[in-house]
Amino acid sequence: MMNSQSFELPDPHYQPEFYADVPLKRLISWAIDTVVIVILVVLILPFTAFTGLFFLPLLGFLVNFAYRVICLANGSATLGMRVTAIEFRNRQGARFALSDALLHTLGYTLSWMFPLAQFVSVIFMASQERGQGLTDMVLGSVALNRRAA
Repeated sequence: MMNSQSFELPDPHYQPEFYADVPLKRLISWAIDTVVIVILVVLILPFTAFTGLFFLPLLGFLVNFAYRVICLANGSATLGMRVTAIEFRNRQGARFALSDALLHTLGYTLSWMFPLAQFVSVIFMASQERGQGLTDMVLGSVALNRRAA
């Protein structure tokens, strides 16, 4: 039985509605999250007396990492994912805990550090029935359409 805390991961053959349009929704949510992160960085800059401009890539990295971990640990979805009505579930079908959020964000960050890995990850998301990227495959996580409340 499925509830808001935990359930078995749906089979894409018998319950395709959970995976319908998820790769496109992930792309849209990534774009929304990128805009949110840029806004957060711009809002933080005055609090650093604009010295943050000297280490802007590091500031962006830290804000991005913290944003993703905090959002994923508190609802299993970033703000962009909430807008597009998708969420992550771990291999047991439960929403992400802090450890899942940390590991997923670490994997996502490492994928961006190696462009070939990120390219392969995007290809996997677009071509596999569960829409999993490399990090998702390693962790056993999956992005699903949220159930209607």
